[in-house]
Amino acid sequence: MEWMLEHSTLMLLIAGGAGFLMALGVGANDVANAMGTSVGARALTVKQAVLIAIVFEFAGAYLAGGEVTATIRKGIIDAEVFNQTPHYLVYGMLAALLAAGIWLVVASWAGWPVSTTHSIVGAIVGFAAVGVGMDSVHWGQVGSIVASWVTSPLLAGFLSFALIKSVQKLVLNHDDPFQRAKKVVPFYMFLVGFVITKVTLVKGLKHVGLEMSFGASTLWAIAGGAVVAGLGVLFLSRIQPDPEADKDFRFSSVERVFAVLMIFTACAMAFAHGSNDVANAVGPLAAISSVLANGGVIGKEAIIPSWVLLVGAMGIVFGLAVLGARVMATVGTKITELTPSRGFAAELGAATTVVLASGTGLPISTTHTLVGAVLGVGMARGIGSLNLRVISTIFTSWIVTLPAGALLSILFFYFFKGLSGPDPSRPTGRERFCPSPLARPRPRWLYWPIPLIGREKP
Repeated sequence: MEWMLEHSTLMLLIAGGAGFLMALGVGANDVANAMGTSVGARALTVKQAVLIAIVFEFAGAYLAGGEVTATIRKGIIDAEVFNQTPHYLVYGMLAALLAAGIWLVVASWAGWPVSTTHSIVGAIVGFAAVGVGMDSVHWGQVGSIVASWVTSPLLAGFLSFALIKSVQKLVLNHDDPFQRAKKVVPFYMFLVGFVITKVTLVKGLKHVGLEMSFGASTLWAIAGGAVVAGLGVLFLSRIQPDPEADKDFRFSSVERVFAVLMIFTACAMAFAHGSNDVANAVGPLAAISSVLANGGVIGKEAIIPSWVLLVGAMGIVFGLAVLGARVMATVGTKITELTPSRGFAAELGAATTVVLASGTGLPISTTHTLVGAVLGVGMARGIGSLNLRVISTIFTSWIVTLPAGALLSILFFYFFKGLSGPDPSRPTGRERFCPSPLARPRPRWLYWPIPLIGREKP
């Protein structure tokens, strides 16, 4: 630990690089999931989605990413275990960042929408359980995360299914769906503004110490919904029906109305996501920074310097720009065919699920929630509209995420541990089992039979 404290600047540079890699993976995978529905529904082009994400993800991550973050991500491991060996916490968090970052880059390159939250959780559990001890892991918390694999996609799918059915009944099944859409969509816009504001207050701005009561956050959410609805009405007034386009597709003009709605949804989701999920990258980085800044003393909370948030924000933007298109294509086009109305239902269903889960304290994955929402929209048209082959590949990647992150983290942890040499406080070799030959207990066979030994049992 002494060498680490003497070279704290070098350690922070190494940790910052690992944090940037993790943030890059978050941008390439999680952000692409959030924007994939808008791109797949053709409400936004890939370039437009990247530009929106660059502005709003960066703003959310840097401005509302949090001044104080729990050192141990979501209470997965017990910090007290590392009081005597704080350098193990540094090695472990560094290993977790590298492991989760590498896995996310590989998954993003393959176009697999996996969970960044579960990647970092699996990595932390891996090094703690194998490198430190099984008792260092809070297995109850891990169990709730595994349970969220099922609950969050199901809830998001159910809500998205109900939303797209309401769109069909209130808008698409009428004689003049375009005029009907201009009357109904402002109410959907209010709902979008309400939910996204609630997401931002509950999951995002709490990191800057903005703790609101349920009533206060609800009032602000109503105000946010009213603002979004007012802006939406202004934009909708400029949209006119296109009879030529409606000849090829009856709802072409209607979908243009919903495309306006999806622009608002994409901007708000990008800000809320950046303000919350940047913690996946900077949380372990904050733990390393805290240990080094406090001279090896482990605290329950770590103050995040502004440069740490900047590293996370830049990594998210860079990852989306470089690898985001692959995952966006999977979520937006390969699971089922999306239109702006279907994409709106999927994004709002996912956002609502995040709000409900936040209220109950259930740790969920944005990825699992969004994919479940897209599946729910597809089910509204029948199972034949779903690409079951792609869905099976996505489910397999979900199952592999935790063990993949854990295995890589274990390997990196022992690599760093090996570089530091043996722990002088622990016995090694023969002395590990018996410190002194004189203190070594004699085996029972030495005492029987006595005539063969030639001495009496003491």
